[in-house]
Amino acid sequence: MPNRKFTNKPDDIVNELLEGFVLAHPDKIRLAGSNLVVRAQPKAQDQVAVVTLGGSGHEPALSGYVGPGMLDISVPGDIFAAPGPPRLVEALEMADRPAGVLLVVLNHAGDVMSAKVAMQMAQAKGLNVKQVLTHEDISVPSRRDPKDRRGLAGCLFVIKVAGAAAEKGYSLDECLAVAERMEKNMATLAVATAGASHPATGQVIAEVPDGRMNVGMGQHGEAGTGEQELKTADATARLMLEMLVKDLDVQSGEDLLVMINGVGSATLMELYIVLRQVKRLCDAKGINLARTLVGEYLTVQEMGGFQMCIARMDDELLELWDAPCCTPALTLC
Repeated sequence: MPNRKFTNKPDDIVNELLEGFVLAHPDKIRLAGSNLVVRAQPKAQDQVAVVTLGGSGHEPALSGYVGPGMLDISVPGDIFAAPGPPRLVEALEMADRPAGVLLVVLNHAGDVMSAKVAMQMAQAKGLNVKQVLTHEDISVPSRRDPKDRRGLAGCLFVIKVAGAAAEKGYSLDECLAVAERMEKNMATLAVATAGASHPATGQVIAEVPDGRMNVGMGQHGEAGTGEQELKTADATARLMLEMLVKDLDVQSGEDLLVMINGVGSATLMELYIVLRQVKRLCDAKGINLARTLVGEYLTVQEMGGFQMCIARMDDELLELWDAPCCTPALTLC
């Protein structure tokens, strides 16, 4: 398939992407070391640092969440590929401080492998680092055995509350506890109507036939719960929310944070129509739609469709969610 993207040499894509990214947000981020995305104004050494890693090609994630109230450092890999352990260790050393470092890892094989090796190296160096793994995709095995569940856009929820906790002066153990509580109380399901292509080659990485949708497709075209006939916005929202609420065992009277995350080519029109139906369904179940987020927060190039992420919130999580942040991709005042 011919490449229809405005790029230059394939090997230069990530470097040029990051160069343009920091030029667009010089007040918030800068590049340091081996193309690490760091806060333009570092936080105090007595506050926990929050670090993450992940492949490029999912913009604005994950480097779009570097800044006050969220991440201190993002380690971007090549397109759809995790960065190697040495660059992650470099980031952990750069973030090292008396307060410690929290590492947020999405459950994908490459990310987990890099993080495992980097954590061993960091511990050998005497760094104070703790890790939280996000794995909230409900399209694969049971919540009782989450090791094979992929980390999707719900990582944003974890980064937001952990970053807010760090800004408020929580200890490393307290930041980890908040991050783990958020992770255990969230669930995500994706639906795809069209696949994406690799920006370096133009090769299609997943295909969905016209008039069909794939429920549960992963961030790189991985299989989900199965292909079916394309449904209306209302019917799709009902299908997805029912599965998410059942998985998380959400009860009447509970507060939910809901994010409708466009994965590349879904329009805001579609996403808002879906959210409207989510509100109606929650009202019918007696569930309080406490906070909402709609837009493109973690994409897969031009993939069609969206991810629906829900999270059960308590008073502390709501307070941390509402805390100010100022990043290229998310600002709350």
